Amino acid sequence: MRENNTLDYYNLHTADFVNTTQNVDFHEMQELFLSFLPAKAKLLDFGCGSGRDTKYFKDNGYEVDAMDGSKELCKVATKYTGIQVRHMLFEDFNECNAYDGIWACASILHIKKCELPDMITRLYQALKKNGVIYMSFKYGDFEGERNGRYFTDFTEKTFEKFVGEIDNLQVKEEWITGDVRPGRGEEKWLNVI
Repeated sequence: MRENNTLDYYNLHTADFVNTTQNVDFHEMQELFLSFLPAKAKLLDFGCGSGRDTKYFKDNGYEVDAMDGSKELCKVATKYTGIQVRHMLFEDFNECNAYDGIWACASILHIKKCELPDMITRLYQALKKNGVIYMSFKYGDFEGERNGRYFTDFTEKTFEKFVGEIDNLQVKEEWITGDVRPGRGEEKWLNVI
């Protein structure tokens, strides 16, 4: 991920990013994800950003681990959530049978499409039996750098074709939403469990 400036962007724009994401009401998405999980499930917030979702899950009785590739976001999220957020690059993640659920909200969309199958396979391996992953991507067909960050976008059709090539993965639910951040109502997101 280093070659595409995405981490530099988040380290340099931490305050702006936190201001536009940390207090956004995202409980409908969070609750839909949790509806697939047992009570007191062990969760991983993969690319936790400002810590918004980690805090929500923790405050609702779940055991949560969180990690992010941005050192600056890790500092903010640790302070905000009260748990130690691990600084870790996505490519260094390698766990097995550890989580009931993995929340990858607007995080793995920063990975090149050609590298995503390996990343999703590693996320899948980190799940316990019958575990679930939530992923979200900007809606569209774009891949490349936009506004200082790398993005891989998907539509329903392109994601279904893409995920069909990854062993053992099954789409349980898929839906499109608008962006919940102020001033971004025109942007669309593909959400997948």
